[in-house]
Amino acid sequence: MVVPYQTVWNGEGMASRRDWLDAGLAILAERGAPALTIERLTERLGLTKGSFYHHFKGMGGYRTALLAHFEAESTTRFIELAEADPHAPALARLERLLDLVVDKDEHGPELEVAVRAWAQQDAEARDLQERVDRTRIGYLRDRWQELTGDPDEADRVANLFYMITIGAEHVIPPLAGADLRRLFEHALRLATGDRAGAPSQEDVP
Repeated sequence: MVVPYQTVWNGEGMASRRDWLDAGLAILAERGAPALTIERLTERLGLTKGSFYHHFKGMGGYRTALLAHFEAESTTRFIELAEADPHAPALARLERLLDLVVDKDEHGPELEVAVRAWAQQDAEARDLQERVDRTRIGYLRDRWQELTGDPDEADRVANLFYMITIGAEHVIPPLAGADLRRLFEHALRLATGDRAGAPSQEDVP
């Protein structure tokens, strides 16, 4: 669910619930989960704690909301954009998704790495990460099965593309931009080419 956009005037400036959550994603990408404190958030936005507490009861509730915001922005939104034309061919929707992954926002792969590190230390973050992974792999699997009609192949290809994505984010420096796009395109050609070009059992002597 997309986080609602609300604003409040606290005598210093306008701040929205989304502003606080976006600031949290930025801090998370830059410095990791241990750096998520009210002090750093207020410093980043140039506001006092009163504005923070207008939207959140405390850091526990804030972290829960931040994880939901991460899921909405990095998974739900991408799938919705890929499915903007649900009647488009499955391969076209997959290519659209790959474009979105390659052209991520300003947080880049650092945010994904930070959330995975957080998930190693926190049960709530781990539950969120597991759900995000299931949703993403499930979407890839469904589109590939739509394309091929083969559930086993769809499962293998979905995991292949997802492992490429995760690996590209975790190498140092991360693989991004044109290099990541070329890798995805090559993998996609191999996957579709193998399917299209493989001989049938009747053709095998």
